[in-house]
Amino acid sequence: MNKLLYIIVALVSLVCGVFIYQAINQPELPKTALYYQQPRTVEPFSLTSHTGDAFTKQELSGQWSWVFFGYTSCPDVCPTTLQKLNFVYDELKAVTPNTQVLLVSVDPNRDTVDKLSQYIGYFNNEFRALRGDHGALFPFARNLGLMYAIADDTSQKNYLVDHSASIVLINPQGEIAAIFKPQEALGQIPTVNEDDLVDDFQRIVALAAS
Repeated sequence: MNKLLYIIVALVSLVCGVFIYQAINQPELPKTALYYQQPRTVEPFSLTSHTGDAFTKQELSGQWSWVFFGYTSCPDVCPTTLQKLNFVYDELKAVTPNTQVLLVSVDPNRDTVDKLSQYIGYFNNEFRALRGDHGALFPFARNLGLMYAIADDTSQKNYLVDHSASIVLINPQGEIAAIFKPQEALGQIPTVNEDDLVDDFQRIVALAAS
């Protein structure tokens, strides 16, 4: 009887030890990002790169892709966000080198391939800018959980476009892994905190590898 009791206690201890070991070694969940434990599918799409080449879902394969909606005439959110991404780009690539930053223009009326090429080069020559007509952009935006809307009469020279300030992270399988939402503070430009972005990216890549 005592022998059976010892065996039961040993088995219980072994099982508890396994659970504790797994809990200790399990990568931590992201602190600030909206993380999808079941990644969301990115539907097929067709856009054009600032180099004039076609950019489809296939270009997401094998890459961790940071997708941000904006436009070259944006007065605040877009240049600030791109500048922050440039500041931490080397840190993101240190987490995993297969990393790319994608600006998707929501102003196809003004953002030609040439204009996007000049604009994106101001921030980082490795960043890519994409464009398409609204027929391609609207479903792509809905799919990613982002939004944009023309705020003014486009016949005006300096019309504005309202758009999400969030950044979507797409995994190397072409699925939405997380959304990084901007910090909102009165009198400040809503942008994602770059330190949180790097920290959570490390956690997400670790979770993907576990």
